[in-house]
Amino acid sequence: MKTVKLLLILLTLIGLSCKSAQKSYATQNNFKKEKNIRNTSKGKLFIIGGGKKSKLLLQELINVSGLKEDNFIAILPMASEQPDSAAYYAKKEFVAIGINPDKIKSFNFKKELQSKPQIDSLKKATLIYITGGDQNLFMDKVLYTSAYNAIHEAYKKGATIAGTSAGAAVMSHKMITGIEHKHPGYTGEFKTIEAENFEIKEGLGLLPSAIIDQHFIYRMRMNRLLAVTLENPDKKAIGIDESTAIIVQGDSAMVTGLSQVILLENLNKESIKTRNGFLGGKNINVNILLPGDKFKL
Repeated sequence: MKTVKLLLILLTLIGLSCKSAQKSYATQNNFKKEKNIRNTSKGKLFIIGGGKKSKLLLQELINVSGLKEDNFIAILPMASEQPDSAAYYAKKEFVAIGINPDKIKSFNFKKELQSKPQIDSLKKATLIYITGGDQNLFMDKVLYTSAYNAIHEAYKKGATIAGTSAGAAVMSHKMITGIEHKHPGYTGEFKTIEAENFEIKEGLGLLPSAIIDQHFIYRMRMNRLLAVTLENPDKKAIGIDESTAIIVQGDSAMVTGLSQVILLENLNKESIKTRNGFLGGKNINVNILLPGDKFKL
């Protein structure tokens, strides 16, 4: 009798272990899940992969936003550890292409310090620009606050939301934080494609159907995005290179700038598996997109 009971317990444990292994890629992120619904916002996203931004790229951003004399730009520098400096240099770049400095405002929001006049002003901005730095810093100060709601409201009503580097990463709902669980000492090199390694947290959710990676080709981040693609099979994964951007309007996007965008998509979600901690999968679709190329989200 004891032998039968032990055998039943062993079989149950094996079954649970297999089930856990099959689902681990899909359950590592515990934040609120969202549905991929059609983008009905009237605004646009201008998502820059970081690095140097040419005057032509910034001028295209201004043109896309439809900025006029009676409009203004709102700079959000909260991703930076030195937000005042980040705001200063972002403003300097816009002034260099002819934008009146009086039409540029910056808001260094803190989670507990978001005044109503500032929030009302943010809602009225024609262009909201999120600087680089650390995407975790930005979301720690913004997630589910009045500023978060104001960004979404402005976007729905027609504002262009732009971001570079960390400001690009925050655009998606599932956000790559830059942290590796299994290799915590950051080196900038991603040498493996492992399960449950790359941390994903909640971003702004302006681009719910995709996950953004930045500095992509220049910093050789393909292994990271492949792992993210395998573990998040319901999302397109978009790697944007430096000095390059995607312009999102509705459910379509176009590449602009100097370099390329890599688009990854898992076409066989049932093939995802793990073995000894390493991820496997089949039929991962890879597209290398050049400036002017368009794609669906």
